[in-house]
This record gives sequence, C-alpha cells and structure tokens, in this order.
Amino acid sequence: MIATMEYVDILDRSEELGRMVLDSDVMEAYNQSQKELNQDPKAQELIQAFSDIKTHYEDVQRFGRYHPDYNSIMKEVRKAKREMDMNDKVASFKIAERNLQQLLDEISNYVAHSVSEQIKAPKDGAALTDSGCGCGSGGGCGCAS
Repeated sequence: MIATMEYVDILDRSEELGRMVLDSDVMEAYNQSQKELNQDPKAQELIQAFSDIKTHYEDVQRFGRYHPDYNSIMKEVRKAKREMDMNDKVASFKIAERNLQQLLDEISNYVAHSVSEQIKAPKDGAALTDSGCGCGSGGGCGCAS
C-alpha cells in the first residue's frame, strides 16, 4: 500500500486520539484502581479463590446438570463471585473498567458514525457483557455459555 499524505494524517490523528485517552481522567482512575486492586492482599486472595473454583465450574459445565457435583459447584461459584464482587477494591476497579469501556465505546461510535450511520460500533459496554443465556447446558442449546 502506498502511503499518501491523507493516510499519514489519519494515522497521526489516531495516535493523538490514543494519547488523549491515555492522558484522560478516566484512564487515570482506571490505572489507580487497578494498582490498588493489585496491591490489596485480601482482594487478590478472593480473586484467586474465584479463579480456582472457576476451573472446577468449567469441568462441570461440560456435562451440565448431569454432573454429580453440579449443584455444589454452582453454589460455590456464586458464593466466591459474590465475595469477590463485594470487596471494595474489586468493586471500584469494575466501576473504573466500565467507565473506561464506556469512553472507548463512545469514541468508537463517534468515529464509526462520522463515516456512515450504517457502520456498527460497540455500545452499552457490549464488550463486558456475556451472552445472557446462562442455561448451564454447557453449550448444548447452542448458546455461547
């Protein structure tokens, strides 16, 4: 591809936009909350506990409700997730993450619609949401879970 001045200008402006995002208050809040989360031993313990139980959950999901440990693992996963989510550092990190994602979604939407209204762009934090099914069939129904 031959670089034209217009192409170079677009790249320069996109780099400038990236620098603006990196220098924003939203990004600063995200970095600060991530640092606090990483330095909090209790939060790290809760995250590790959730991660450990999640591996068992993934094994159980292959068989769905027919797995003998299905009910106990499902309860343990929900309990571990709730404990993790109730931690102040985890909660503030998730809020900062959501705010950053919202900023990036708004920028993507603005850029996409400045080109054409028909271009699809992420919105409403679509990158942070799951498929919404959660049926527990291990994907047997065709959903993404």
